[in-house]
Amino acid sequence: MTFQRPSNDTLLVNLTGEWRLREKLPDPKDVEKEIKASIGIQRIRFNTEAFTGWDSGLLTFLLKVVDYCTKNNIHVDKDGLPEGVRRLLDLATAVPEKKGARREVKRVSFPARIGESSIVFWQSAKETLAFIGEATIAFVRMLAGKAKFRPHDLFITIQESGAQALPIVSLISVLVGLILAFVGAIQLRMFGAQIYVADIVGIAMVRVMGAIMTGIIMAGRTGAAFAAQLGTMQTNEEIDALRTLGISPMEFLVLPRMLALMLMMPLLCVYADLMGILGGFIVGVGMLDITPMQYYNQTKAAVSLTNLSIGLFHSAVFGVLVALSGCLRGMQCGRSASAVGEATTSAVVTAIVSIIIATAIITFACQVLGI
Repeated sequence: MTFQRPSNDTLLVNLTGEWRLREKLPDPKDVEKEIKASIGIQRIRFNTEAFTGWDSGLLTFLLKVVDYCTKNNIHVDKDGLPEGVRRLLDLATAVPEKKGARREVKRVSFPARIGESSIVFWQSAKETLAFIGEATIAFVRMLAGKAKFRPHDLFITIQESGAQALPIVSLISVLVGLILAFVGAIQLRMFGAQIYVADIVGIAMVRVMGAIMTGIIMAGRTGAAFAAQLGTMQTNEEIDALRTLGISPMEFLVLPRMLALMLMMPLLCVYADLMGILGGFIVGVGMLDITPMQYYNQTKAAVSLTNLSIGLFHSAVFGVLVALSGCLRGMQCGRSASAVGEATTSAVVTAIVSIIIATAIITFACQVLGI
């Protein structure tokens, strides 16, 4: 790129060679420096006789030059440019850029970020409490026989969250029982007390581990499915359609899912307990030289009805938490495909965190009550 002064008020810019993004393009500031160095420039022309090729790199260069000249009241003569370049420049400059259209990067101070996070947390807490309240009202209306939902939906949800979950619950529970038996056997062998592996596996699975593992499985399987289903309905405006028809989404969509998990979680928990005990039985009989009858009698003596009741209570609470977490995030979902994915992820995280917190609270309460 070179410069000439054909007249006192005109600057001629000679564009030579190939102007493409892959090449090293001249800096528009070179034109600005030449204009500032020359006195009395009122017009700029371009000469492209030695041009060999161009792409959007040339347009970017020219737009910056035109923008500078416009701000400094300098006329830009585009006749010397190729016809395609002139058309694209006219198209780019036809509508001026709206002020404030560009996103400005603002640095937020640390106290401001804390304040914004606190506001978001408070709003989320209010929405959660409101959702729990609406779910409670819907449950009470169901007990009074006034809730509006299809029993067919309830039966389908029971099947999806019950019978169809048995394979994964079986696999995980057996493996957890195997792991507990292996870990206990390592220490108990030192004292020749391998028989007490049955106590460790039985009490751990029946009292808490069966319920926790079932809850986590259902959080990742069923809770995420609830969030995805309701989130997709929110995106497709199906929930808005229900409200328009006078049908409560809480009763029609949330209540059947919550009832299904409340009913299925204790049953799945009992099944998981049996599978976990079976895993410990495999290790005890197959590796620790314990007879099947010895293992059965030791487990029967160790596991009490109190432990079973505590485990079932855990599972019922986990069922409510998983259902509420999945439905809450689904109902809070935005109106885009990415929002459905975010709602699904948030539902799983919320459910698992709720399960851990609920386990800690119930365990502390059992310790205080001495059970």
